[in-house]
Amino acid sequence: MKIQIKFLLTGVMAALLTLWGCIKDDDGSPETRNLPVITVNDLTVDEGDEEAYYTYEVTISGNQQANAVVKFAAVADAALAADDYAIVAPEDGVLVFAPGETKKTIQFVIIGDEVKELAETFSLRFYNPLNATLSKEAATVTIKDDDDNTGDLVIPSGGYTTPTSYPGYNLVWADEFDGATLNTDFWNYETGIGSNGWGNNELQYYREDNASIYNGNLVITAKKQQFANSSYTSSRLTTKGKKAFKFGRVDIRAALPEGKGLWPALWMLGTNIDAVSWPACGEIDIMELTGDLPTRVLSTVHFGANTSQHQYISQSKYLSGTANFQDEFHVFSMIWVADKIEFLVDDVVYHTITPASMNGAAYPFNKTFFFIFNVAVGGNLPGSPDNSTPFPQHMIVDYVRVFQ
Repeated sequence: MKIQIKFLLTGVMAALLTLWGCIKDDDGSPETRNLPVITVNDLTVDEGDEEAYYTYEVTISGNQQANAVVKFAAVADAALAADDYAIVAPEDGVLVFAPGETKKTIQFVIIGDEVKELAETFSLRFYNPLNATLSKEAATVTIKDDDDNTGDLVIPSGGYTTPTSYPGYNLVWADEFDGATLNTDFWNYETGIGSNGWGNNELQYYREDNASIYNGNLVITAKKQQFANSSYTSSRLTTKGKKAFKFGRVDIRAALPEGKGLWPALWMLGTNIDAVSWPACGEIDIMELTGDLPTRVLSTVHFGANTSQHQYISQSKYLSGTANFQDEFHVFSMIWVADKIEFLVDDVVYHTITPASMNGAAYPFNKTFFFIFNVAVGGNLPGSPDNSTPFPQHMIVDYVRVFQ
């Protein structure tokens, strides 16, 4: 009897130990499968000036017994589909690795141009792997810009210039645009489409990419380009919150774009615009040009208590003969004192504003103003471009100087 009980207890203990081992090993995790691994990597490509085709490789490694399948899609980031890139093949967005295959490819095209841009990226996202695992779910494709806005850019070799000093004045601020990039201690980028096309139903989308520094010049490039539902892009720079001035002499040396529908401007707004709005803040347009009249510039002031009382006073300046504002540099100046503004082209005064010019409205020009440099495309003024308008077009600014 004792022997039977001993064997019984031994059997029970063995069963309990086996059961305990099973319970201990079963932690609820799925059974590990030795699946092959699909590997994706980041990629950097050059933009180029024309369409360029690239091959992106996706590899698989491991013990592959059946077809391994993964889906993919391109996801826009700073680079936009159809504007900067497009997937060519496979069109269904599916990669199938048969046993023994180690590599599949994705074909895509980079849509190049000749305009300086920031580096842009898009992603290749991989999902729903079958009979395989992913090394990572997304790869970043970086489009490295190789342009300097010089594809068709000609910097004028001549033109009018002004001195770096005047009797009775001190140079209080200048930007000679001699650095490698725009000085953001001075300038802000204003981007987007603004309210109602910047109040003028304009057609461009303002981007940082369309402004660059080249050979000691600021270059603002307007181009015909689909971007964020706009058909054109350009740049708009301001010194708001960084550089503002009250009175003095302002010199801006620039060469201007031409073509119907283009509207370059070198101008100023009152620093109290956020408090009193436009036009009560005042607007001083040192230079504006409509590209359909490449031999004419305008100087204009805007004023009025509110938009319903908005008024403006404008004066034109034409070059003589066949000269235009594109082939050479000209200097657009303003001599600004209390109760008086004189506008000049190449040191010739052609327009004067005083409180007596205001038609009884308040004179808002005896306070601080900040700069805005931009090239607009389309709008109520100057009208839309047409097939006669060549793109891209450039406003080239050699310097801006403020003396007091």
